[in-house]
Amino acid sequence: MPEEQNQTTMAVDELQAIIQRCQILEESDFRGEDFNLFQVAGQKCLEDGYAAQLLEVIQNEKNKVIIKNMGWNLISPLVKCILAYKQEDDKQEHCLKILDQLVQLCNPKELFLGLLEQIEQTSGEQVCPTVMLLLQPLQTVLLKLQNKKAYSVGLSLAMIMNQLTPLPVPYTKQQIQEDKLGLCRCCNAVVDFAKPFVNEVVKNMEKSSEYNDMELKEELLKFCMKSLKYPLLTAQLEQLEGIEEHPFRHFATEIIDILQDIRELMPLVFLHHKGRRSYWENQEFEDIEQKNSADSLACLSYLMFVQHFGINCFPMIFSPSYLLQCNMTHIEVLLNRTEESMLSKGLDLFESCLLRMEDNSLSHQYLEFRDFINVPQDLVKVMTLCPIEHLRKKSLNMLQLFIDKFDAEGKYTLFRCLLKTSNHAGVQGYIIQKIKDQIHLSLTKAHDNIWFTGHHLISLLDLVLFLPEGAETDLLQNSDRIMASLNLLRYLVIKDCESDNQTGVWTIVAKIEKNFLKPLHVGLNMSKAHYEAEIKNKRENRREANNSNTVCSLTVSEEKMPAMTTEMQLQVLHSALFTFDLIESVLARVEELIEVKVKAVMAENI
Repeated sequence: MPEEQNQTTMAVDELQAIIQRCQILEESDFRGEDFNLFQVAGQKCLEDGYAAQLLEVIQNEKNKVIIKNMGWNLISPLVKCILAYKQEDDKQEHCLKILDQLVQLCNPKELFLGLLEQIEQTSGEQVCPTVMLLLQPLQTVLLKLQNKKAYSVGLSLAMIMNQLTPLPVPYTKQQIQEDKLGLCRCCNAVVDFAKPFVNEVVKNMEKSSEYNDMELKEELLKFCMKSLKYPLLTAQLEQLEGIEEHPFRHFATEIIDILQDIRELMPLVFLHHKGRRSYWENQEFEDIEQKNSADSLACLSYLMFVQHFGINCFPMIFSPSYLLQCNMTHIEVLLNRTEESMLSKGLDLFESCLLRMEDNSLSHQYLEFRDFINVPQDLVKVMTLCPIEHLRKKSLNMLQLFIDKFDAEGKYTLFRCLLKTSNHAGVQGYIIQKIKDQIHLSLTKAHDNIWFTGHHLISLLDLVLFLPEGAETDLLQNSDRIMASLNLLRYLVIKDCESDNQTGVWTIVAKIEKNFLKPLHVGLNMSKAHYEAEIKNKRENRREANNSNTVCSLTVSEEKMPAMTTEMQLQVLHSALFTFDLIESVLARVEELIEVKVKAVMAENI
């Protein structure tokens, strides 16, 4: 016990000795050595648990000038101690009072740099606790600054967001409720931190538009743009049952309110295509900023048009087609991402825009815009490559909805484009089925539809009724497309009489037989012979090995697949043969129908 008291005396005595020496000096006479000794002694008091004694020294009116100049050096050890102590601990309470005193007494400029340095040096699980601890002191110091306030506010917000960005964003209901790292609470605390500066901008905008006020406004705008990209672009923003106030929905509301207050919400929504002033001479940095800006603007559109944040100030004078046009760039940005949260936002935004429109109301001229061609191709990529089933299904639904909104010429143009650009047989088969539906509508409607009859349809059929590599086409790989093409041809032959020839199919029957039906016959014979030989070979090998459980490996697209037994391989081969038989039966039916129709016309002519 006496030894502990002696250590206490040493730590406090060292501090008192330095204080007494500095008390007799003028402020201008303080040396670097004095600053170092004060920092070491103060840090020792904190680390050894003597915060109460240090607080008495700081509260002493005689030491005011010393604390003003040297106190900011205690920020680093003070933050460590506050975070180390438990909330109920008296020592933590003393440390918090010390921090409050330093904020009141220290030179604002030096304290600002000290606080910012602590935020910059924190990492991992300590980021949110450190930021939340220092937000109030930092705000107080910034409000005291007279020079370069806008720059200092911008630097603070940028530093805070840079530290938060590496943290994972809670996505599920459980993760949001747990808020393990404190990100949900921290984000909303940062908004509260920014509010006095937003109010200052609003107040100054009402009076005048001086350059310095515009500078602060620009810094707040940068903060909002960063917040839209992180955490809002990644966050789950649907209302969740059991969570009374969704932290990220609240954060989104606050960010939209700031944009509205500084009069930047509508310009961002509608004037983004004009671009903002670039700050970078380096093209690489410029490209990064443009990408970040594109992500932020896409998130903003999602918030407004899907979640309806800020919709109360949205002018209801724009046509649904114009709103779709404005949002296609954002939809494309979101659909090109692979994260579930961003893909789902892109699909939801697309759906929201399309549901505002009536079927057949979208002019084909919109397909002259690059985004209107790119987005359906992006949907196809999601449909075929995305590992998440509900997103694949929604992408298919959105493609159908998109097709439905176009006029006949638009549908025709879109079909041609997708047939040419999609290399997926399932997608091609789906498009061919949609072409068949449009032909059916054209033949059953009272008025003619020139885009799915006559020479326009013939041009489209040239893309449908052919084999990409002739008889050597991989029929198994292309089975979906081939079956859809045969079903379309069967429909045309049944529905359209040769004497009427509304569709024009009878004009090109000879061409269809040459380019599609005959090569398909040859390909089927080759494929069936190959697979039958493989089956025979597998059976012989099985008998020789006398073991049906022999395992072999299979490689697809340079990726090794799970091992297959001989029985499993035989099942796959038989399944392929069944597919060929199915194609062959439909092919035979189509050829039979063509022959019957041709003979009937010849008989009439005799």
